[in-house]
Amino acid sequence: MTQREQAASAFDDLHARHAAALTQQTYLLTGRPRLARRAVEQGFRLAWQRWPQVAVDPDPAGWVRAAAYEYALTPWHRLCPGLRPARKPRHFQESEPSDRALLEALLSLPAPYRRALLLHDGLGMGLYETAAEIEASTPAAAGRLTHAREHLAERLPELGLGGQEPVRQGEILRAGITGLAAAQQVAPGAAQCVRSGSERSDLRTTLAAVGLTGLFALATLVMMIATPDHYTPSPDKPLATAPHTRLSPAPRHGADIRKQGNAAVRKRLRQARLTPDVR
Repeated sequence: MTQREQAASAFDDLHARHAAALTQQTYLLTGRPRLARRAVEQGFRLAWQRWPQVAVDPDPAGWVRAAAYEYALTPWHRLCPGLRPARKPRHFQESEPSDRALLEALLSLPAPYRRALLLHDGLGMGLYETAAEIEASTPAAAGRLTHAREHLAERLPELGLGGQEPVRQGEILRAGITGLAAAQQVAPGAAQCVRSGSERSDLRTTLAAVGLTGLFALATLVMMIATPDHYTPSPDKPLATAPHTRLSPAPRHGADIRKQGNAAVRKRLRQARLTPDVR
């Protein structure tokens, strides 16, 4: 068996053991079976694209779950009516009369609170592990969990959460959430289809990156060819073809007038010395 065949076998085994349960959990997170299947498929696609990293992860199923939950709660799904998280469950299968009320109460929670509650009380994860998966501090995760339980206790008093210790509240909610998830028949896609879809998506991404790089290089080459390699002066500004000729300064009229007056005075004095005095 080649290395690729071994990786495909390990991936298929991971998918077979966890895909169905993960799809049921994601349905409780979103209330939409189509979005739940798509989110889980996307999580496994990313896992196959990064399989060397996922294969050595201490919890490969947790890696896929985190990727699926992130995709399911992406805000841009609100722009697509078919993928928008529901306020009321779609295609819901009841196992108990109170199941619909519990799911509607879960969907009424803010998405970060709902995710923390499903991880901690639904899957039985510890508080520290829950905080790490939702990328929050431990006090923040504890606060979300407390507010979610208070909301459910107020909305569904028949659950008996009011006045109970936190540990007992977690036990009650885990039993209810586990039964609710098990009743949902949301079938995931086949592992082989997930792997082939992941490879096609990876190929399209590579081709798109190569195409954009080639387009950028072509645009750069066209600009280099079209741009002249020397400076052409503007026709509105002729070049100077002769050196500047220094012009004599303009005559200062005041000084010339004074010189002319002094010459006239000297002339009269000479004439007076040559003419005898008349007594």
